[in-house]
Amino acid sequence: MPTRVAVVGATGRLGTQVCQVVEAMPEMELVARLDSHSDLHDMLGADIAVDVTLPGVSAQVVDFAIAQGIKVLVGTSGWSSDRLTTLTKTVAEHPGASVFIVPNFSLGATLQMMISKTVAEHFESIEIVEAHHAGKADSPSGTAVRTAEEIAGVRRDRGGVIAPHSNQSARGEQVQGIPVHSLRLNGVLAQQDVKFGGVGETLTITHDTHSRDAYQAGIVRALRFMEHHTGLAVGLEHALAAADS
Repeated sequence: MPTRVAVVGATGRLGTQVCQVVEAMPEMELVARLDSHSDLHDMLGADIAVDVTLPGVSAQVVDFAIAQGIKVLVGTSGWSSDRLTTLTKTVAEHPGASVFIVPNFSLGATLQMMISKTVAEHFESIEIVEAHHAGKADSPSGTAVRTAEEIAGVRRDRGGVIAPHSNQSARGEQVQGIPVHSLRLNGVLAQQDVKFGGVGETLTITHDTHSRDAYQAGIVRALRFMEHHTGLAVGLEHALAAADS
C-alpha cells in the first residue's frame, strides 16, 4: 500500500513542486491538496503531511498534524532555535510523533551548511549574505538562520564570532552573534554566501540555486526518510545520511 501524503500550501511555488514529486513517486499517493481556504481536517487520512505554508501558519499546521498522529515534513521557513525548543517539548509529549524540519531541500545548500560548520572551527570572523526573489515573505531566510545557528554552535566553545559595530543597522540582523544580510531582488531565485575572514585571507562558500529543479532530489529523500522516522530532526543532512547507510 502506498504512503498517503497531504500537502498543505499546495498552491504555492514549493507546494506545487512537492505535489508533482509525490505524484511521480510510485510508493507515494497524493491524497489531499490544502490551500489557504482549506480546513486542516482535510489532511486526515494521510500518513504524512507536508507543510509548505507561511511562517505564521506553520506552527498551527504542525501542532494539528502531531495531535492527529500524522507525520509532518516541514519545508516552511521561520523555525528558529526558540521555536524548535517549544516543538521539542510538544513532540516529547506525543510518543511516536514524527517531525522533520528541512530549511532547504537543495542538496547543495545542505552541503554548504555542513562544510561551513567545518570551516567555522578555524575562523572567527564570519558573516552571511543571502539573496532571494522579491516575493519571498520572510528575511533572513530559514536557510540563513539555520546556517548561522549551526556555525554559532561550533564557535560557542571557540571564543565566539567577531562582529564589530553590531549596533549599526547596516551591519545586518544578528543571528546568535552572526551578521546576516538579506537581499530581495527580481531576477534572483536563491543564493547564499558564507564569508569567513582570517589573517591575510578570506574564504567564501557560495551556493546558487538557478532552478527549482534543485529541490526535487531533496524532497524525494525527505519523504522516504519520513517513512521510518520518529521524533524531531532538523536538516536535510539526516535524510542524506539515512539514504547512504
